[in-house]
Amino acid sequence: MRKLWIITSLMAGLVGCSPSEDELLQAGIQKMDTQNWKEAITYFDRVIEINPANGKALNAKGAALFQEEKYSEAVPVFTAAIDADSASYKAWFNRGNANLKLENFKDAVSDYNMASMLDPTQTDIYYNRGLALLGMEEYEDALLDFDQAIRVEPNQALVHFNRGKALLGNNDPLNAMKALTDAINLDGQNGAAHYLLGVTRMSALGEKEEGCADLKMALSLGYTEAKTWLDDFCE
Repeated sequence: MRKLWIITSLMAGLVGCSPSEDELLQAGIQKMDTQNWKEAITYFDRVIEINPANGKALNAKGAALFQEEKYSEAVPVFTAAIDADSASYKAWFNRGNANLKLENFKDAVSDYNMASMLDPTQTDIYYNRGLALLGMEEYEDALLDFDQAIRVEPNQALVHFNRGKALLGNNDPLNAMKALTDAINLDGQNGAAHYLLGVTRMSALGEKEEGCADLKMALSLGYTEAKTWLDDFCE
C-alpha cells in the first residue's frame, strides 16, 4: 500500500505541475524569439490540445509555419485563429501575408481590408495590400496604398520601388523614374530598381547613355536580366 501511495502521490504532483495554457504559449513564443520554429509549434500544439479555440496559440502557430515558408499550411491555421477571435486584426493580417506569398492576391486584399477595418493604425497593411493590388494589376489602387505607406514613413526604399512599378503599369514613366530614383537613393544595392530605371530611360525617353549606365549597374549588382538589354542596345 505504501508503494501505491507513493506512486499516486507522484502522479498527483505531476498533474499539479502541468504547465498552463499561458505558460505553454509563452514557452512557444520564446522559441519563436530564437527562431526555433519547429519546437515553437510543438508548444502551440499543446496549447491547442488543451483549448482548440485559443486564438493566440493558433495565430502564433500560423506565424511559425509562415516562417518555415509553409504558407499553404499556415492559411487554414490562421483561418482557425480568425474563427476563434475574429475581432483581432492580427490573424487577418497574417493570413493576408500567407495569401500574398501564395499569389492569392484577391484573397490577400480581402484579408488586408478586414485587418485595416479592425485596426486602421497598423500601417504595414497599406504596403502589403499595395503589393497584392500590384499583383492584380490594379495599379491605381496600389498607388493609393503605397502613397499612404510613404506618408507614414517616407524613407522606405521598397515602397518607392514598388510604387515605381505601379506607375509604370499605369503608363506614367516620368513619375515612375522619379520613384525608382528615390528607391535607389535610399538603397543603391537594389539591382531591380537600376534595371527598371535604365529600361525606362531608354524606352520612354531615348536616353541611351544614361540607360546603359543604369543597366550596367544593375548587372554589377547581380541582376542578370540586364544583360540582354546591354547586349542588344549598349554594345
